[in-house]
Amino acid sequence: MNPKIFVGAAVAALAVILGGILMMGPSITIEDQIGTTDEQIIPQAEPLQIELDDISVTKISERSATIEIAFKIFNPNQRSMIVQVMDYQLFETGYSDTEQISGGQIGSRPEGMVEFGSNYYTLLGENSIILRDKITLKNSGNTPELWSALESNTATWRVSGDVFYNLSSMTSGQENELSFEFTK
Repeated sequence: MNPKIFVGAAVAALAVILGGILMMGPSITIEDQIGTTDEQIIPQAEPLQIELDDISVTKISERSATIEIAFKIFNPNQRSMIVQVMDYQLFETGYSDTEQISGGQIGSRPEGMVEFGSNYYTLLGENSIILRDKITLKNSGNTPELWSALESNTATWRVSGDVFYNLSSMTSGQENELSFEFTK
């Protein structure tokens, strides 16, 4: 017999098996504590809680300033969550409430197929993590009031942004977004 027939049959069998797995999809059911009923009650995940843990100017010179910022994220759920990425914008409100002086991104979002070595954070149930970032501002000489506030440590901050997270698996559940805004 022709070996191409066997290879073709094997490829077709694998395609059928893979198609069956993809059609069934992942399914997770959480049983009610009281007992099982005909209707499955699936508890909704509570949103993450975020707060501005710290923001401070750690180093300043005539040419640059280093600002360290830290966010505390708490998971009120019993199940783990994955914090994919946090985007934030930084404003010094004494200088300008509308002009962003810096911003950043902590973590990364997977694009396309699941990436190896992705920079995301697993947040266990009923626990918290602190995400930190360091910002370096260059002094252009065009913003003396901003630089004066940084040097005298009298800066008033506004930080806004979004956190993107989902259930403890990158393939289960939908992506959630939590917007935040803090002043300090």
